[in-house]
Amino acid sequence: MADPALRGGLNGGPKLTPPEAAQAFRAGDEVRALTLLRRARDAQMAGSAGWAYLERLTGLVLIHLQREVEGTFALERADPLLEAAGWLLPALDELSG
Repeated sequence: MADPALRGGLNGGPKLTPPEAAQAFRAGDEVRALTLLRRARDAQMAGSAGWAYLERLTGLVLIHLQREVEGTFALERADPLLEAAGWLLPALDELSG
Protein backbone atom coordinates (compact mmCIF):
# COMPACT_ATOMS: atom_id res chain seq x y z
CA MET A 1 0.00 0.00 0.00
CA ALA A 2 1.21 3.52 -0.72
CA ASP A 3 2.48 5.76 2.06
CA PRO A 4 -0.59 7.45 3.65
CA ALA A 5 1.16 10.82 3.38
CA LEU A 6 1.04 10.53 -0.42
CA ARG A 7 -2.70 9.93 -0.86
CA GLY A 8 -4.48 11.91 -3.54
CA GLY A 9 -3.79 10.35 -6.95
CA LEU A 10 -4.34 6.93 -8.48
CA ASN A 11 -3.14 4.09 -6.22
CA GLY A 12 -3.38 6.32 -3.14
CA GLY A 13 -0.30 8.25 -4.23
CA PRO A 14 0.33 11.64 -5.77
CA LYS A 15 -0.79 12.50 -9.27
CA LEU A 16 2.36 11.35 -11.08
CA THR A 17 1.41 11.67 -14.73
CA PRO A 18 2.46 15.08 -16.06
CA PRO A 19 -0.63 16.79 -17.50
CA GLU A 20 1.50 18.00 -20.42
CA ALA A 21 2.33 14.38 -21.31
CA ALA A 22 -1.34 13.45 -21.38
CA GLN A 23 -2.13 16.52 -23.50
CA ALA A 24 0.66 15.69 -25.95
CA PHE A 25 -0.50 12.07 -26.21
CA ARG A 26 -4.12 13.10 -26.83
CA ALA A 27 -2.92 15.58 -29.48
CA GLY A 28 -1.06 12.79 -31.30
CA ASP A 29 2.43 13.92 -30.28
CA GLU A 30 3.47 10.61 -28.76
CA VAL A 31 7.19 11.40 -28.97
CA ARG A 32 6.72 14.53 -26.82
CA ALA A 33 4.57 12.54 -24.39
CA LEU A 34 7.36 9.96 -24.17
CA THR A 35 9.95 12.66 -23.46
CA LEU A 36 7.82 14.22 -20.70
CA LEU A 37 7.13 10.83 -19.11
CA ARG A 38 10.83 9.98 -19.11
CA ARG A 39 11.69 13.31 -17.48
CA ALA A 40 9.05 12.78 -14.79
CA ARG A 41 10.26 9.20 -14.26
CA ASP A 42 13.86 10.34 -13.91
CA ALA A 43 12.79 12.81 -11.20
CA GLN A 44 11.57 9.87 -9.07
CA MET A 45 13.82 7.73 -6.91
CA ALA A 46 14.93 4.76 -9.03
CA GLY A 47 13.14 1.59 -8.02
CA SER A 48 10.33 3.42 -6.20
CA ALA A 49 6.66 2.82 -6.94
CA GLY A 50 6.45 6.30 -8.48
CA TRP A 51 9.37 5.50 -10.77
CA ALA A 52 7.76 2.19 -11.74
CA TYR A 53 4.40 3.84 -12.42
CA LEU A 54 5.96 6.26 -14.90
CA GLU A 55 8.23 3.55 -16.35
CA ARG A 56 5.15 1.45 -17.11
CA LEU A 57 3.45 4.37 -18.86
CA THR A 58 6.67 4.98 -20.80
CA GLY A 59 6.63 1.33 -21.88
CA LEU A 60 3.02 1.54 -22.98
CA VAL A 61 3.75 4.59 -25.12
CA LEU A 62 6.75 2.79 -26.65
CA ILE A 63 4.53 -0.17 -27.54
CA HIS A 64 1.95 2.23 -28.97
CA LEU A 65 4.75 3.64 -31.16
CA GLN A 66 5.49 0.06 -32.31
CA ARG A 67 8.73 -0.10 -30.36
CA GLU A 68 7.56 -3.32 -28.74
CA VAL A 69 10.90 -4.64 -27.50
CA GLU A 70 11.81 -1.47 -25.60
CA GLY A 71 8.26 -1.16 -24.30
CA THR A 72 8.12 -4.76 -23.12
CA PHE A 73 11.41 -4.35 -21.25
CA ALA A 74 10.00 -1.26 -19.53
CA LEU A 75 6.92 -3.22 -18.44
CA GLU A 76 9.12 -6.05 -17.17
CA ARG A 77 11.07 -3.56 -15.04
CA ALA A 78 8.02 -1.73 -13.74
CA ASP A 79 5.36 -4.36 -13.09
CA PRO A 80 7.10 -6.34 -10.32
CA LEU A 81 7.84 -3.11 -8.43
CA LEU A 82 4.24 -1.92 -8.72
CA GLU A 83 2.88 -5.30 -7.66
CA ALA A 84 5.25 -5.43 -4.67
CA ALA A 85 4.07 -1.95 -3.61
CA GLY A 86 0.42 -2.99 -3.99
CA TRP A 87 -0.24 -0.45 -6.73
CA LEU A 88 -2.59 -0.99 -9.65
CA LEU A 89 -0.93 -1.21 -13.05
CA PRO A 90 -1.69 1.96 -15.01
CA ALA A 91 -3.03 1.63 -18.53
CA LEU A 92 -2.69 3.86 -21.54
CA ASP A 93 -6.05 5.35 -20.51
CA GLU A 94 -4.09 7.36 -17.94
CA LEU A 95 -2.81 9.42 -20.88
CA SER A 96 -5.74 9.26 -23.26
CA GLY A 97 -8.62 9.66 -20.85
